[in-house]
Amino acid sequence: MNIKLNCDMGESFGIWKMGNDQEIMPFIDMANLACGYHASDALTMNKSVALAKEYNVTIGAHPSYQDLVGFGRRSILCSLEEIKSIILYQLGALSAFCKAHGTAVSYLKPHGALYNDMMKDENILKAVLSAISSFDKNIKLMVLSTPNNEAYKHTALLYGINLLFEVFADRNYNDNGTLVSRAMPNAMINDDLELAQRIINLRDRGYIETINKEKLFIEANTICVHGDNKNALGFIKLLKKSLN
Repeated sequence: MNIKLNCDMGESFGIWKMGNDQEIMPFIDMANLACGYHASDALTMNKSVALAKEYNVTIGAHPSYQDLVGFGRRSILCSLEEIKSIILYQLGALSAFCKAHGTAVSYLKPHGALYNDMMKDENILKAVLSAISSFDKNIKLMVLSTPNNEAYKHTALLYGINLLFEVFADRNYNDNGTLVSRAMPNAMINDDLELAQRIINLRDRGYIETINKEKLFIEANTICVHGDNKNALGFIKLLKKSLN
């Protein structure tokens, strides 16, 4: 597989700092930039776009529910029209900064609870796809890679949108392809050797091991490491070496 490395970034807000964007950006291929609803602000977005362009990193919008206090990790009951509108609002904001720097948003990856809700509810998925399609059909949608990828591809094609299938390097998986909840103590992977072996298995054999040591065969266009992981920089350097 030709697998790209992506990271959630641009998540600082005002004087509050999140992640090591300056150090991480040179080692990734794709940057998922927060758009102001779960994190970031106008100045942070502007600096993040400039940093991504400096290192020739592909830019993706990372919109969420309007939840700064909960960092976008809480589901908020919204109508489908509201979901479409909050996607457009955040996508438009990041696109303005990209235009100012002579670049563009190439894909969109919902954040946190919105990402999870999109994967579980086809109507929310369609609302996200509709928002992207009405803005720019060249923008791809990043989704969690599962054994059910063909169904997601079919739905996306109804809106003229192509998908990017994502695997999480530093998250454990259930046997059905879903992520182990962050509420569980074993949700995250913090061991370098385990992480490296997981990526080698995915790259060379097309599978990752679940929490119960089952082999989960899934398509992978890109691998994510969270920028707020305390070991993010070391993990990303390790992943870059493993993928190459």
